[in-house]
Amino acid sequence: MTPFFSLPERRVMYYISLLGFFAIFSTTISKNPVLPLFSQAMGAGEAVIGLIAAVSPFAGILFSFPVGVLSDHLGRRRLLIASGIVFLCAPLLYLIIFNPLWLIPIRFFHGTATAILGPVVSAVIAERFPANKGEMLGQYSSATLIGRTLAPVVGGFVISFFVMYPGLIQYRMVYVVAALAALPVFVLILMYRDDSHTSLSFVPFSSFRRSFTLFFSERKLRATAFADMATYFAFGSFETFFPFVLLSQGIGAYLIGVLFAVQTLVIAATKPLFGRIADRIDKRIQIALGLLILGGSTAAIPFASSFIVFLLVTSSIGLGISLSTVATSAYIADVAEKGQMGASMGALSSVMDIGHSAGPVVTGLVIAAGGFVLGFFASFLITLAVCVVFIISVRDRKPVPK
Repeated sequence: MTPFFSLPERRVMYYISLLGFFAIFSTTISKNPVLPLFSQAMGAGEAVIGLIAAVSPFAGILFSFPVGVLSDHLGRRRLLIASGIVFLCAPLLYLIIFNPLWLIPIRFFHGTATAILGPVVSAVIAERFPANKGEMLGQYSSATLIGRTLAPVVGGFVISFFVMYPGLIQYRMVYVVAALAALPVFVLILMYRDDSHTSLSFVPFSSFRRSFTLFFSERKLRATAFADMATYFAFGSFETFFPFVLLSQGIGAYLIGVLFAVQTLVIAATKPLFGRIADRIDKRIQIALGLLILGGSTAAIPFASSFIVFLLVTSSIGLGISLSTVATSAYIADVAEKGQMGASMGALSSVMDIGHSAGPVVTGLVIAAGGFVLGFFASFLITLAVCVVFIISVRDRKPVPK
């Protein structure tokens, strides 16, 4: 196998994008739409199904930052191989269980795969393509979004194809497909070689503490992470409660699926372009603009009254997410200290997951108390407040004259 670092730059990006596509396809088909159906078929109630769904993102919150630190000390390849093993083994575990409670540790274990892959691959791209990292990060993100879009379609087809088979076979076949999709992930990871020479040694706790302190004491890094947290807070609220708004307007499930698919396609189509723009203009402007578009579009959701207006709103939300998130990773790479790239990407990913998990919880409480208008307006207020804090925090301060 030809190692990545000996290939031309564009081919390297092709392999990394292919890796991202199959990895996210494999993890997404394992949860959407099969996971709640599989859980229910084994006898899980609503509370257990909710817990099962929440466990995987929690792994990202816990592990993304430590994984980033480890990759700075042990090398990217060792961590990628660990994620490849999880990608390959985790789908097989779904095939041998009959008690839904076993899905809790399995989902946590499966969640570590993307918790490792995300920050490490971001660090690899930022280091390999310093001049056009925004464009390349956007290209990689688009590849993962294509996998995320296709996975539910394929998963639904597999369940329908095997629906006449007895027991849990129709669901277990989805996890067979997930395991097959993980095979190229593992092969592509084995093709990657670090051109740095790091020894396998014990990483002291002081390294984690130092990386954590360096990241959160640097105002620009901290503010950028909060920008991502606000973005995914709004997105988590949107993807959870937007279907209920649509149903209240008499829009059916098929058209709800169309709206989500269009939004995903908007993000996938625009991220490489916005990444290219981020390489050429001030990334701070792009992040702030993305937050404002996202917040304003989210607040407009309860006031939409037709499918066309909802289509415009969801597309606008997709544009805001695309503008902001492709620039945050690139800006983190600009600001991060040498030797702290993995730790910085990991911290960004952990804070992002906190926002993604908190969004539905907080918004659900606000909606229960004051309705949809107030619920989505809360996301707008948070994105606006974070945008103001971001602008103040990342400005270049003039040196104090002596």
